[in-house]
Amino acid sequence: MAKTPKKSGLSGFPEWLPAERLVEQHVIDVFREVAELHGFSGIETRSVEPLEQLLRKGEIDKEVYVLRRLHAEETGTAADDSGADPARTLGLHFDLTVPLARYVLEHQNDLAFPLRRFQIQKVWRGERPQDGRFREFYQADLDVIGQDTLPGHIEAEVAVVMAEILDRLPLPTVTIHANTRRLSEGFFRSLGLEDHAAVLRCLDKLPKIGPDAVRELLVGEIGATQQQAQACLDFASIRTRDDSFAQRVRELGGTGEMIEQGIAELTAVLERVEAAVPGVILADLSIARGLDYYTGTVFETFVSGHESLGSICSGGRYDSLATDNRHTYPGVGLSIGLSRLVSRMLSADLARASRSVPTCVLVAVLDEQSRPASDAVARQLRGRGISTEVAPTATKFGKQIRYADRRGIPFVWFPGEEGSSGEVKDIRTGEQASADPATWEPSARDRRAQILPGGEDGPTS
Repeated sequence: MAKTPKKSGLSGFPEWLPAERLVEQHVIDVFREVAELHGFSGIETRSVEPLEQLLRKGEIDKEVYVLRRLHAEETGTAADDSGADPARTLGLHFDLTVPLARYVLEHQNDLAFPLRRFQIQKVWRGERPQDGRFREFYQADLDVIGQDTLPGHIEAEVAVVMAEILDRLPLPTVTIHANTRRLSEGFFRSLGLEDHAAVLRCLDKLPKIGPDAVRELLVGEIGATQQQAQACLDFASIRTRDDSFAQRVRELGGTGEMIEQGIAELTAVLERVEAAVPGVILADLSIARGLDYYTGTVFETFVSGHESLGSICSGGRYDSLATDNRHTYPGVGLSIGLSRLVSRMLSADLARASRSVPTCVLVAVLDEQSRPASDAVARQLRGRGISTEVAPTATKFGKQIRYADRRGIPFVWFPGEEGSSGEVKDIRTGEQASADPATWEPSARDRRAQILPGGEDGPTS
C-alpha cells in the first residue's frame, strides 16, 4: 500500500484507494462497536441546515458551503445568492453540534434523557486544505445530553468510552489531556485577574508563540503584573498523571472554594479514567481551547510522536447545548476528526490492511459451461459468511491465480467434477488440499481483511 494517500483532483476532498478505505472503515467500525457496548445509540442528521442556524456559532461564514439549485425555481435562470434570506438559504453543516442541538429540540418529546448518542457523518468546511485538514471529511461524535440536569460523573464516563475507542486503534501511545473550567477560572481570580477568558485566550497561544511572548500578552493586553503573569505560566505548566496537580496549584497560591471544587472534579475524572484505561489520562492545566463554550472538564488528545497533528479528539462539558421555553439541555461530548486521523495513519504507515479487498476466496472457473458449478461453490461459502468472488473469465488457472494474487486474495478454490468437493489452494504458501465448501474454514485472521500496525506483514494461514 502506498505510504502517501492518493489525493483527488479537488484539493481537500480525499478519495482513498480500496485498501486505504478498509483502514478508514475499521476506525468507523471500532468507534461504533465501542460506543454501542456502552449503550450509545447511533443517529444521523440531515446534511443541510438553515444558514442562519449555522452562522450562530461565530466567525465561520467563510467556511460554510451554501447550497442552491442550478436554476432559480421561479425564473428558470441561474440562481443568484446575493442578498438571499439566511433563514431560507441552506448550507452544508460544518460540524455535528449544530445539527444535534436542532435534533434534540425537535425530537425532545420522543427522546429518553439522558440521551446517549454517537454520530459518524461527513461534514464540509471551506477552510484552506493542509496536512490532515480537509474540506470534506468524516467526523465522529460521542455525547450524553441531559434535560435540565446531568450528573458530573458523565464527564469521566464519556472520556472512558473515547479512551477505549482509541486504545483499540493501531496507534502509538495516545494521551488524553484534561483540565476543568472551574479550576482555571478559580485560580486566575485568586490572583486578582477577573477576566479569566482573556487569560485563557493568551495561554491557548503557548504552543505557537512560547512562554515569553505569552507573558508579554498577559502584561500588555490583560494588565497582569509580572508576578501574576509568571503565576499563570507556572499554572499552565502543571502536568501530572495523578492528583498531585492539586498540591502544585496550592503551592502557587491558589486558594478558594472554586479552586477546591475544580480540584475535586478533575481528580474524579483522572481516577475513573485511569481505573478503566490505565496510562491514558493526564491532568494538563494548559488546556484552554473552548473554555468560553465549555463549562466543566475539557479534553484534548494527542498521539505520541505526532504532536504536529494537534489534538485528534477534543470536547468537554457544556451546560447549554440548546434551550427552549421549557428546558435546558446540558451535555458532555467528545469529537474525533476521523478523516484527519485516518490520513495520518496512512501517510505515516501507522496502519495498513492485510489485503486490498475483503475477498477471502476466488472460485476458479474451468470453462464458461461450468460457471454455474463455480457459482454454487461461491454461494455455499458466502452462506457461511466467507467473502467470495468468482473468477471473471475462464482463462488458464495460472492466470486466475495471478488475478487473485494481484487483488490480495489468499485462497483459490478449484471446483471438483460433479459429485466431488474440489480443492482449495493457499496461493501464499502453495499448499493445496481437498475441501468441502459446506465445512471448509479459513483461519480467523484470513476470514476477513485485518488492519495491522504499520510495518507488520499480513496474516498467513
